[in-house]
Amino acid sequence: MRYWWVNQNQTFRHEVDGGYLWSPKRNANGARNPFYESMREVAPGDLIFSFMDTRILAVGIAQSYCWESPKPLEFGTAGENWENIGWKVKVSFTKLANKVRPKDHIELLRPLLPARYSPLQPNGNGLQSVYLTEVPEPLAEVIIGLIGQEVAPLALAAHSVKPVPADDLDSWERKIEQEVVNNSTIPETDRLAIVRARNGQGLFKERVSKIETRCRITGVENPVHLIASHCKPWRDSTNEERLNGENGLLLTPSIDHLFDRGFIGFEDNGTLIISPVAHHPSLQRMGIDTETIVNVGGFSSGQKQFLDFHRNSVLLQSIRA
Repeated sequence: MRYWWVNQNQTFRHEVDGGYLWSPKRNANGARNPFYESMREVAPGDLIFSFMDTRILAVGIAQSYCWESPKPLEFGTAGENWENIGWKVKVSFTKLANKVRPKDHIELLRPLLPARYSPLQPNGNGLQSVYLTEVPEPLAEVIIGLIGQEVAPLALAAHSVKPVPADDLDSWERKIEQEVVNNSTIPETDRLAIVRARNGQGLFKERVSKIETRCRITGVENPVHLIASHCKPWRDSTNEERLNGENGLLLTPSIDHLFDRGFIGFEDNGTLIISPVAHHPSLQRMGIDTETIVNVGGFSSGQKQFLDFHRNSVLLQSIRA
């Protein structure tokens, strides 16, 4: 279990009542934000302290891993300068009766504040620049002690969380797919190819097969058992990129799932990257060696560009600013 602190001054009601966290991927100027990057490392069973208006008002239990998701419509004008695609995590929040004001206990908390990415200023005031940041365990234990007995059953429940899947990826992609189908400016044969590419089949798979001959992880060569998996997800790609063979790898369905959801990725030199939130026993059962360094071979220059997008925008591993 890890502990997190989220500042929800603009979106507390939407997120707590809706049961989720959502952040943009980057700042308005395109720069990385370490407090948005933290979203990529939240895992089911993590405990989250919800802070608003000088007090900790709720405690949440993460129910899912992070996934790419459009900005919630209910935000309205809140965060109107945020980009429209960001990170989302399902969270079960419990509002607190004992709403602790950290500033009242800053003498106790100050020695435990992290030197970097602290959720509080040394005087106990909140930091408006912080969205989500990790709380060191000693600090979390003191905060739990200040809140009192309300947290005990939540901490216990967190240990038995069964991860839930992303709940809007498919509907989001289906909406984009329908837009393609309805776009009369795209020739009908191209529309069909683009739609089929979403599932890793058709023309896209043919083009990927000219570059890739087997699953990079399992070694399976029979095309019947392989999916053409997009490095830059279909939902994020242009129509040209959706059919670009260099935007794909041939993977077995289980490996495609891990790659598409960001549990694994690849360095340009072929080294396998395993997300810090990935469940190693599951990966091992799916054919991935988690004990040694795995190299799957090099990639073309075009593939490297798409894999860079995957590392930056899909892989569940924060890249600090």
